Amino acid sequence: MNILTKKIRNKFRDKKVIITGGLGFIGSNLAQRLVGYGAKVLLVDSLIPEYGGNLFNIKGIENNVEVNIADVRDIHSMRYLVQGKDYLFNLAGQTSHTDSMKDPYADLEINCRAQLSILEVCRNYNPSVKIVFASTRQIYGVPDYLPVDERHLLHPTDVNGINKMAGEWYHILYNNVYGIRSCSLRLTNTYGPRMRVKDARQTFLGIWIKQILKGEEVKVFGDGKQMRDFNYVEDVVDAFVLSAISEEASGQIFNLGCNEHINLKNLAKLLININKAGAFSLVPFPPERKQIDIGDYYGDFRKISSRLGWEPKTTLMEGLSCTLEYYRKYGKYYW
Repeated sequence: MNILTKKIRNKFRDKKVIITGGLGFIGSNLAQRLVGYGAKVLLVDSLIPEYGGNLFNIKGIENNVEVNIADVRDIHSMRYLVQGKDYLFNLAGQTSHTDSMKDPYADLEINCRAQLSILEVCRNYNPSVKIVFASTRQIYGVPDYLPVDERHLLHPTDVNGINKMAGEWYHILYNNVYGIRSCSLRLTNTYGPRMRVKDARQTFLGIWIKQILKGEEVKVFGDGKQMRDFNYVEDVVDAFVLSAISEEASGQIFNLGCNEHINLKNLAKLLININKAGAFSLVPFPPERKQIDIGDYYGDFRKISSRLGWEPKTTLMEGLSCTLEYYRKYGKYYW
């Protein structure tokens, strides 16, 4: 165990932690890590089918965590659940960009109003809690320049981006005005074990993984030249725990990202090569997706690197190999 890992472990040992969206992709991977650190973990999840919660995600730690099936929109439940907690990892959210355009009011309730309610509960019942909020690079919209840093203008292309932007800034406002220590991580394309793969609601890479393993043809929209960056989920968990224990993070917004950028056509080829089987084709953008597509994107993560010492450690080849292997073993619980 290196010095940093020991320091982090000591910060979380016997601490009371709440993770909203805790049965989802990132939340469950974070829970696995925190249980290993000796934290007392409460997972809050609505288990609404469209939003990614899956009880299989906590296989192996189900006896070491507490699970509360509750909706973050229920202020009475949240008022009770946040009390006495040392850390709040706020990952509950509606992630589908197309769903946000079809049902903007549901997206507003989950990604905006519920976030404000959580912060109000913390202000009134647990003002000493430390909060790390899961934001998204989608709030930048179509980039004006690359790589995108935190000073880039925010001009989201869909309802989801607008509501996530508001949710993020509520956290920063409550930090600045009320002293509720909060920070925000603008996530890029996170992937890895426990991600939602039965559709593209969470990430397009999820459905690609399923198609590759089931022998179906991967559909790549447009010319496939759109550039993206990707973070393996274990690296993202590193960012969450570092942000939680760092006082310097309070009131800050950090991009995640990596130095390994790839276009979608080459990503499909890489997946097929790793799997040693599969096929892909280029297809026209569906109109509803073309309207909200952001084109090329990759982020500048130098701020979190310089201030918190975070760096992505997992190469795309390594991460995709581990992800494919996970779904070869456990795919039936996710299809």
